[in-house]
Amino acid sequence: MSLSPPTETAAAHNPLSGDTPHNRISGGEEAILSNVALLYYGEGLTQSEIARRLRVSRATVVNMLRECRERGIVEIRVDGKRLKLSNLSRGLREAYGLSDVYIASDDSKPGEPHSRQSALAHVGRVASIAMLDLVEPGDIVGVAWGETIRAVSEAMPRNRVPDVTIRQMIGSMITDRVPTSESCAIRIANMIEATCYTLHSPAILASASLAETFRSEPTIHQQLDRLKSLDLTVASIGNLDDETHLRASGMASSDEIRRARDTGARGVLCCRFIDADGQHMPLPPDDRIIAAGVDDLKRARKKLHVVCGEDRLEAVRAALAGNLVTHLCVDQRLGERLLSG
Repeated sequence: MSLSPPTETAAAHNPLSGDTPHNRISGGEEAILSNVALLYYGEGLTQSEIARRLRVSRATVVNMLRECRERGIVEIRVDGKRLKLSNLSRGLREAYGLSDVYIASDDSKPGEPHSRQSALAHVGRVASIAMLDLVEPGDIVGVAWGETIRAVSEAMPRNRVPDVTIRQMIGSMITDRVPTSESCAIRIANMIEATCYTLHSPAILASASLAETFRSEPTIHQQLDRLKSLDLTVASIGNLDDETHLRASGMASSDEIRRARDTGARGVLCCRFIDADGQHMPLPPDDRIIAAGVDDLKRARKKLHVVCGEDRLEAVRAALAGNLVTHLCVDQRLGERLLSG
């Protein structure tokens, strides 16, 4: 059994209360009800699994699903496309040895143009629920940057998770083109009532020697050292086209991007180049960057990778090959390309 897509409203403003006991729904629940319907009917989760993700009782989930039907948020019908999505998620988990895969469905009609912004917003909504599934009380969470991570931050429901620390993984930058790491980290922290620690350094310095001086400064050294013991990372990966975030933000030149591509780089993760096997490639401007290292990301117990767009196919495969992903959230088209080999 499946359904037509739930109405995807903006991120919930007053969704589930984070207070215990977890057996109530707070006011203004329309968005969170839509997300629950998506998880149950679209993703095939059980009521108990949804209850665990959202930290409510199973009885609350039962009541929410009933209310979804009563409010007309969902219209139940047999829909083979939804069954296909469930199989896609399962296939990707098995093919890449992942703990879980979250698929943002493609609901465009045949012949309709595929809007990247619409797909990105939907991926952000699905990833925000995935993040609430993964983050646990006491976790230290590293947050990256870019338009995809901004979409996650803008879709986050307000849902308190106790004793969580959010850490900015990339230094600060001034750019109109790329959402900054600190803005994404701060918004996510606000929505789950976590403590947020920003990285008190520019993302890139004018020279390698100056960058080394910054890294040696006690406060920044301590902040970077704390990125070596993350419980959860929330990141995306860029490709190496001329408009990649590293280039769009002014942090790398066109020549540096082209040189990295010619040398074998396949993706950009936290401003670091990686090759087809997901290994770090210390190419310029790497020695001027202030950010978490590739090894820091690998050490995290849970690694949520959020990606939108078939143009990231090669980059995602590189991240998967390098043990940089445990949980993957992608749009349907990208997921199908990943599975097709």
